[in-house]
Amino acid sequence: MAVSGSVDFEPDVAEYIEEAFERCGLIVATGYDLKTARRSLNLLFADWANRGLNRWTIEQVSLPLVTDIANYPAGILTMTVGASGSFTVGETITGGTSGATASITSVTSSTVIAITIPSGTFVATETITGGTSGATTTVTAAVDFTNVRSTIDILSAVIRQNAGASNQSDISISRISRDTYINIPSKRTTARPSQFYVDRQITPVLKLWGTPDATTYTLVFDRLVRIDDADNPQNTVDVPFRFYPCLAAGLAYYISLKKAPNRVQLLKAVYEEEFERAAAEDRDRASLTLTPSRDYYTLIR
Repeated sequence: MAVSGSVDFEPDVAEYIEEAFERCGLIVATGYDLKTARRSLNLLFADWANRGLNRWTIEQVSLPLVTDIANYPAGILTMTVGASGSFTVGETITGGTSGATASITSVTSSTVIAITIPSGTFVATETITGGTSGATTTVTAAVDFTNVRSTIDILSAVIRQNAGASNQSDISISRISRDTYINIPSKRTTARPSQFYVDRQITPVLKLWGTPDATTYTLVFDRLVRIDDADNPQNTVDVPFRFYPCLAAGLAYYISLKKAPNRVQLLKAVYEEEFERAAAEDRDRASLTLTPSRDYYTLIR
């Protein structure tokens, strides 16, 4: 017999729910069954974020830095403003499907603006005005928030100089803790950034030290983003093929907590086994080299 030649198996949300109910010895009988199962599925995605690194949710972002601006929301877009002269922008972009707003960071004497990503998705085209000494600069910009994903954490970062040129170079910067950052006495020191602190609010904020002293720097960082929600039964899920068994097992376990308590222990054990197997496969296979610090060398005479 010939094989199918097909590799497009991708269950949608409704099929995962049916599979989970069957593992609980149940069938989906009402609209509320779908609603409660979909809620459990989204809570399961949150549990995965807490369990560690999901490699398919890593995104690399390149962000042009602004002179004298040290703090950048981790979920941001940049907008280049084609205007001459010195001006300050402090306006708000409004619009979209849910009435969301995006606040623009005030910038002086610069052509790059950092925009805070709002909750919800929308596309807005607005006019930004600003200026100094009575001068007004009007800029029309289209801002597309449709494909923006919420940031959970920042993994690593470098400062890129001369981006796009033949002499482009990346310089590593180190992540520091809250205590280390708060105890830096000269947070306004201007220099090429060498350290960053991630203030993990609902929208995490990258805080650089030193404060950029030029616009020739680009911050390149890897961020961990949320798995897309399961909103409709017809949606497919934002999960790679290798995690399909884990997803079905986890959803079955979550549903059993509410509808099949006699199967909780069995389904939990299956879920933990499936997750351990999937997480072990979802790893970086690069070689690891450990070099001891010279601080710990001991000379024996």
